[in-house]
Amino acid sequence: MDRVYDGVNIIFLTGFMGAGKSTIGKVLAKKLNYKLLDTDEKIEAIQRKSIAMIFQEEGEGAFRSYETDVLEKLPIENTVVTTGGGIVVNEVNRKIMREKGSIFYLHCDIEEVLERTKGDTTRPLLQNKSKEQVSELFLQRMPFYEDADYKIDTTLLSITEIVDKILLIMNDSLSK
Repeated sequence: MDRVYDGVNIIFLTGFMGAGKSTIGKVLAKKLNYKLLDTDEKIEAIQRKSIAMIFQEEGEGAFRSYETDVLEKLPIENTVVTTGGGIVVNEVNRKIMREKGSIFYLHCDIEEVLERTKGDTTRPLLQNKSKEQVSELFLQRMPFYEDADYKIDTTLLSITEIVDKILLIMNDSLSK
């Protein structure tokens, strides 16, 4: 497919853990013929250790600073960026994303998030947490997620439907 959306250099996908950012990002990047960059994977490659290990050895604060570094060094070219669930908590990160592209908040109801992430040991912030604690984190982050250019509820939609919604939004915004 030709790059129909050359006016949009970077598409940021944000949302809570389990909202579908990575899966949607892969399909969207392929459909647009954009590059794909996952901030968590980039941090792991740069730091040469897993996110869980960074949290364990250096703490969440260090990880959050690595997120900002990755955003600051993003190339200005056609890229879909999938982000970690907490990247939006930092106002600087939201400002960088807004300046460099369009932010899509992929919302997913907390009950569905809990179902999708059940048994996932790769997410440090879910380890040893009750449903109530995860729900509280979700609610704490909600205002930051809502500070996006666009919101799509992924709870009951297929991957194709979500990607189509993003493309429709992009088409509409470019025709204005």
